Amino acid sequence: MRRYAQQKRFLLAVDCIIFGYDGQDLKLLVIQRSFEPFKGQWSLLGGFINEQESAEGAAVRVLKELTGLDGVYMEQLNAFSGLDRDTVERTISIAYFALIDIKKYKQQINEDYHPAWFSINELPDLIFDHTKMVELAKEKLRYKAALHPLLFELLPDKFTMPQLQQLYQAVYNTEFDKGNFNRKLLSTKLLVKLKDKDKLNSKKGAFYFKVDTKKYSASFNSFLNFVPGAVPKSS
Repeated sequence: MRRYAQQKRFLLAVDCIIFGYDGQDLKLLVIQRSFEPFKGQWSLLGGFINEQESAEGAAVRVLKELTGLDGVYMEQLNAFSGLDRDTVERTISIAYFALIDIKKYKQQINEDYHPAWFSINELPDLIFDHTKMVELAKEKLRYKAALHPLLFELLPDKFTMPQLQQLYQAVYNTEFDKGNFNRKLLSTKLLVKLKDKDKLNSKKGAFYFKVDTKKYSASFNSFLNFVPGAVPKSS
């Protein structure tokens, strides 16, 4: 194999920031690191990129190997290349964030890695620069969710408007006016009202909705402005 002369080698890795929603809170999936340094401490899911795979391919593989999850929404976040970010060797990590419905996938999580879900507002100390990765992922999630129907990836197949509002409130850590929120989301024409109701949380019950998958796919990259004021206006 031909190589560039006088160029030093370093390691490439991926780290997966997995956000999940349990119906009440937005959470982050972490595992206990199984080797030194920092063995037993909390870490994002990650691994090294093999010679014959892309960064995205490595992220998909890591996600599948460590959690059993496949076919979930995943997006590249950023590259982290601090000189001292890894105490063993120079390692550049490409971070991805993924969105899942916790209730749908919780039975697939591989217990060998001692996985745990933590509220994004009550995170434990993470190794290396993983906390920095998570903070950047939270910022990007909030930015994109204000413009695109991204958060529907966190929901079950059917849901109520109160459940949808709770999700947005969990992501933005704020309260939304019920009437304004409902009008805004329904005006997108992405939701289909179902005949059955959720009667567990109130006597009157709340109608279930589902996502119109065709409209969702067609408008995913459209600027729908779900949360006015959450995105800075261009000058």
